[in-house]
Amino acid sequence: MCCRRLQKQSGRVLMPSFEEQLKSLESVVEKLERGDLPLEESLSLFEQGVDLSDACKRELDAAEGRVQVLLQRGRERVAEDLKLEE
Repeated sequence: MCCRRLQKQSGRVLMPSFEEQLKSLESVVEKLERGDLPLEESLSLFEQGVDLSDACKRELDAAEGRVQVLLQRGRERVAEDLKLEE
C-alpha cells in the first residue's frame, strides 16, 4: 500500500510526498510491465498501483483547487484595481 512508508518527524506521521508516491507508482508499473511475476505478486503490485494512483490524483486535485483559488483572487484584485481607476 502507498501508506505503508510513513515517515515520523517530531512525533507526527507524515505521508510520502507526491513525488515519492509518483516514483513508487512508476516503479510498480515497470515491474508489472516486465510480466515475469507470479499472479499473486502481480495482483498485490496492481493493488498498490491503484492506491498510489488514487493518492496522486487526490494530490493533483488539491493542487488544482489551490491554483483555481489563487487565479480567482487575482481576477478579483484586477477587477478592484479597475474599479479604483474609474
